[in-house]
Amino acid sequence: MLIALLLIPLLAAVAVMLTPRAHRDLPRMIAVLAGAMTAGVGVLAFVQFNPADGMNYLVKIPWVASLGLYLHLGADGLNIGLLLMGSIVAYAASMASWGIEKLHKEFYALLLLMTAGILGAFASQDLFWFYFFHELALVPTFIMIGVWGTGMDKAYAAFQITLYLTAGALVALAGLILLYVKMPAGARTFDIGAMTAFFQANPLPASDQILIFGLLLFGFGVLVSLWPFHTWAPLGYASAPASNAMLHAGVLKKFGLYGLLKVALPMLPLGAQKWLPILALLCLGNLLYCGWVAMRQRDLNLLIGNSSVAHMGFCFLGIASFTVAGLTGAVLVMVAHGFLAALSYALTGWLRQQAGTLEMDKLGGLLQRMPFVGTCLAMAMLAGCGVPGFANFAGELMVLFGAWKSQFAPAWITVCAAWGALVIGGVYMLRAIRSVLHGPLPATASGYADVAQAAKLPFVILLACLLVFGVRPGLLTSLVEPEAARLVQAASVKTARAPSLEPASHLMANSQPVAAP
Repeated sequence: MLIALLLIPLLAAVAVMLTPRAHRDLPRMIAVLAGAMTAGVGVLAFVQFNPADGMNYLVKIPWVASLGLYLHLGADGLNIGLLLMGSIVAYAASMASWGIEKLHKEFYALLLLMTAGILGAFASQDLFWFYFFHELALVPTFIMIGVWGTGMDKAYAAFQITLYLTAGALVALAGLILLYVKMPAGARTFDIGAMTAFFQANPLPASDQILIFGLLLFGFGVLVSLWPFHTWAPLGYASAPASNAMLHAGVLKKFGLYGLLKVALPMLPLGAQKWLPILALLCLGNLLYCGWVAMRQRDLNLLIGNSSVAHMGFCFLGIASFTVAGLTGAVLVMVAHGFLAALSYALTGWLRQQAGTLEMDKLGGLLQRMPFVGTCLAMAMLAGCGVPGFANFAGELMVLFGAWKSQFAPAWITVCAAWGALVIGGVYMLRAIRSVLHGPLPATASGYADVAQAAKLPFVILLACLLVFGVRPGLLTSLVEPEAARLVQAASVKTARAPSLEPASHLMANSQPVAAP
């Protein structure tokens, strides 16, 4: 089943490039059809996933067997939600590709190639393909911003995002190579599961673990916009075409977080012991500083970009807590933020096309002129505030519970994180609602058009996903929690207090606003 998640967008990309250039609508039709098929496979994989089987949907195809290289795919509790979210966002992104005026074939081929790379990175159980697919998805990002981006700063944004993400990827690659070469020559393998088992049975010296974990933390951290290496993200997303921003901010950005969960934590527990307290401090930069920057923005896209960076602080805090509740909540926030970021950039893409600007001072009263877009934007902003009923609230609540019980994150960090989310996040989100949706209509508003009936589907799907996982977070957390518990228990970090193994489901059951399944 997972091989279909790769083959559908790859074959569709080839089909798009073979279409006659005169048929301008055909590439989009192929991309939307491929997106629908990919989303269908993703939903089916999620519904049929059985956590009792451990790794589901295993595929292992020899590539260079003499070097131990296999196309090895699989789904477990850590990545099944990301695969679901990625496939749905890819479908929504293919439908939300408005305003593409040139090189239609190339745009949709790159969009499909990016989709295949994203899903391949999350599905890979082989270290080589894990990294390869991520790089495959990055290349279209750089090109799409430079060619189809918007604004006077798009060339600078494309250069900056290329510089930062290439540097981060190279630092992470150095850590991955060191992990590989630290294995005895006869035991070397790219199989992530086999590597994890080896390093848990034969731990590296503490000094090696600290070095390698640091490389992975900062390499992956740059890819996720960990403060202070975050400055590429807001401008990059503001300059990107809507579909590209939806896929990168919503899905590909989670690769670094997934890498920490999949590779760094289970293989390098002593390195984690050293670096997780530092990560807990750095995540406050995301939550507080980036939230403060978001409050000062006048451009709606830049506000959403800084908000996206701020929300990554909750993911980092959940990982830094190294508790079952914190790790489970971090994965739920990753999935929830993916849907939220995709919805937000789809909405701003439509607004930019209609209004020609995203400066909030030049917008206003849009709820009167564009009731559907205005309602969706208001709900997206409320989800970003962490209002109960949305998936973001459930994930952030679990992260805060986990961080409060953590031996790596002092209580004051949890208090600051909660304050940053509730106060700072509420201020900039509610200010955006007031500025954009209410007040007098601008003089140019007569030309604004609400989303047509046929174009409402991507917004409805993304919003529905936020609500479904908000009302029933257990649909995902019940799959993630066993993997999080195994991760915490297997790492066996030797500290004065044992890591918290309190089930995340127990915390959610005691939280009245969120209904457990």
